[in-house]
Amino acid sequence: MNLYIFNQSSRAAVFGIGTYIQELTAALRNSFINICVINLNSDKLQIQTEKTDDVWQWYFPEPVSEPRTMDINKQRALYYRNIVYLLQLYIEDKKDLVFHINYTQSRPLAESLKEIFECKLVFAVHYLNWCFGLSGNVSQFRNILASGETKKDNKLNKSIRESFIEEKALFKMMDRVICLSENTREMLQNDYQLKPEKIHVTYNGLTDIKPVTDQSALRRKYHIPDVPIVLFVGRLDDIKGLKYAIQALKTVLNTQPKCHLIITGNGAFDTYMKECEEIWMHVTWTGLIDKKKLYDLYAVADMGIMPSLHEQCSYVAIEMMMHGVPLIASTSTGLKEMVEDGVSGLHIPVVEHPDKAEIDQSLLAEKMLYLLQHSEERKRMGANARKRYEQLYSSEMMRKNMLNLYTSL
Repeated sequence: MNLYIFNQSSRAAVFGIGTYIQELTAALRNSFINICVINLNSDKLQIQTEKTDDVWQWYFPEPVSEPRTMDINKQRALYYRNIVYLLQLYIEDKKDLVFHINYTQSRPLAESLKEIFECKLVFAVHYLNWCFGLSGNVSQFRNILASGETKKDNKLNKSIRESFIEEKALFKMMDRVICLSENTREMLQNDYQLKPEKIHVTYNGLTDIKPVTDQSALRRKYHIPDVPIVLFVGRLDDIKGLKYAIQALKTVLNTQPKCHLIITGNGAFDTYMKECEEIWMHVTWTGLIDKKKLYDLYAVADMGIMPSLHEQCSYVAIEMMMHGVPLIASTSTGLKEMVEDGVSGLHIPVVEHPDKAEIDQSLLAEKMLYLLQHSEERKRMGANARKRYEQLYSSEMMRKNMLNLYTSL
């Protein structure tokens, strides 16, 4: 089989999708599959190819600066069409072709691939576009679809319907659609009306790094205070729920003043630092750090918190589980099924209103206090989190499930 995986230069490639492609290619090495990653909108000035660890990387530059049209959708379609023409020249073995697509704006690409090549198309659902506009509020999403278009429709509702129609058309073109959670599988069947036989649920997998056991040495290395550490990892924006974490910490400190929050990630620092007024000394901001340092922080963390408003199959959650960190996670989309409530962590419900979704910060504070005050429960849940990683989210499980998927084509 000749497998071509599409990636793009974007924020998603730097974070979740980039990690997914790295882990997927690593998991599939030494299999019956020839792998090539096609990097679109590259910052390289000309087409380049290179091979590392038996995986080809092809880089195609972004479009020229003088577009033939100001319509962004037409620009994208022209770019994708020309990419496919170039692939005709670069792909020598055109037998058993599988193209694996990862971005929802890729329908023109899929159409061109189907037109030019005899191939199979696979799509992985890393996100659904409506989740960004509605903060993952499923009830609001369904109400918008059910209400139908009216003259009084606002811009947001129109945008949600348009993106839904676009996604639905893209999914129906695929030979297989990969869902990273059972939650998304149910949505694709019920809301997008996709045939069940097209859908394949495969969780993200992560290469195992054994947790560091000498926590005291790491605390000395990074000058971390000898108090319980609460860890938040993610972008500093509304969708990750950081404001709820900070508000909850203020409540926690009234009862348990000896605890410290470490916030790792980049984004709107000014906004969230203002939220930390009066508790500055209990919060450390690291910015975006490399994986080695991040894994050191997982090793010293007593608990993790993820009050996200939507996630699919979070690599941060998998990293926490891999390091045996008990996690307080929201019940948003795919995150709910990743963490077993009371077993490998605790759930914090996402409250859906007609026009917004939110987290109850007082309930989040209660759950944080519970874990802070029950060290044996933290250890038990952390051990169970590690087992859950090994059973469902390891690189070996990803390899097995993906090989089954590709073989089914």
